[in-house]
Amino acid sequence: MRRALICGIGGQDGSYLARLLLDKGYEVWGTSRDAQSGSLHNLARLGIADRVQVLSMAPSDFRSVFTALDRSDPQEIYYLSGQSSVGLSFELPAETLHSIVTGALNLLEAIRMRDPAIRLYNAGSSECFGDTGKTPAQEATPFHPRSPYAVAKASAHWLVRNYREAYGLYCCTGILFNHESPLRPARFVTRKIVAGAAAIARGERDSLVLGTLDIARDWGWAPEYVDAMHRMMGQETAQDYVIATGTTTTLQDFVAAAFAFHGLDWRAHVQSSPEFARPSDIAVSRADPGAAARQLGWRADSVMQDVVRRMCEAETGPL
Repeated sequence: MRRALICGIGGQDGSYLARLLLDKGYEVWGTSRDAQSGSLHNLARLGIADRVQVLSMAPSDFRSVFTALDRSDPQEIYYLSGQSSVGLSFELPAETLHSIVTGALNLLEAIRMRDPAIRLYNAGSSECFGDTGKTPAQEATPFHPRSPYAVAKASAHWLVRNYREAYGLYCCTGILFNHESPLRPARFVTRKIVAGAAAIARGERDSLVLGTLDIARDWGWAPEYVDAMHRMMGQETAQDYVIATGTTTTLQDFVAAAFAFHGLDWRAHVQSSPEFARPSDIAVSRADPGAAARQLGWRADSVMQDVVRRMCEAETGPL
C-alpha cells in the first residue's frame, strides 16, 4: 500500500485528490494548519472524512514540515497548500508569497534531508503565464505573472525545477488552468455566479454584481484535474505539465450558462462594477495541454458548459 501526504487536504483539490487516492488503495494522510479545529467539511461532503489521517502542519515552519513527514512517512507528497485567491493576494502579498514559496522550499529541503526517494507534486498555476493573447501556453512558454499570487507560484515552480536538476529529486509542477467544482469557496467568482443565479431563481434576490465580464479563461472540472496530478507522479521521469481543457471561453459565457440552467436571461439580472476590478488582471488565458495528452494519456472530458451544469445541479441539490 502506497502512502501519500496531501498538504492542504481540506481544499477543493485536496479533497478530490484524497478520494481518488483512497479509491486506488492508498493510505492517505493530510495536513491542515490546525487539524483539531480546522474546517474539513469538504472531506465530509465527499464521505471520506473518517478514512484519512489529518496532521497539523504550518508549511512556512520547517520544524513543523519535517515533523509531519516523520509522522506520516509518505512515498508521495502533494503540496496544495498556500493562499489560493488571486484577488486576495493583492491585499496580502507577503502572506501569499510566504505561504506558497517558503512552504515549497521547506518541503523540498525536508525531502532532501530526510528521504530523497519521496516524490513531490507542486501545485502550479496558469496565472504564471499572464495574458497569453491568441497563443496557447505550453510548458516552455515564458512566465509573465501579473499578481502577487502568480509571482509566488512562479517562484515555487522554479524552486521545484531547481531541486529536480540540482539534487535529482523527483519533483514536478502541474501548471493547472482554472478548474472548478461545487467545493469551490464562495469567494471565487465561479461559485459566486452559480450561487447568485440559484438565489435569483428562488426569488431570494434580484441581481448579481460582478466585475468585468469580457475576461476569457480555460475552465475545467476539478475531479478530472486531480487525476492528472496522480499521473504526473507515476511517470518514470519527473516533468512539469500544462493541465487544461484547451478550450477558452469568456466569463460572460460562464454567466449566461449558469442563468440559462434556471431558464433566466442573465442580462436582466447581472450588473458589472469597477469595484471588483484588480490592480492588474489577465484578459485572455489559453492553454495547449498536448504534452499531457501525449505523455500522460490525460485529456479533459468536461468543458466550461459541463462544469457550469454540474455546479448548478449541486447548488440546487445533493453533491
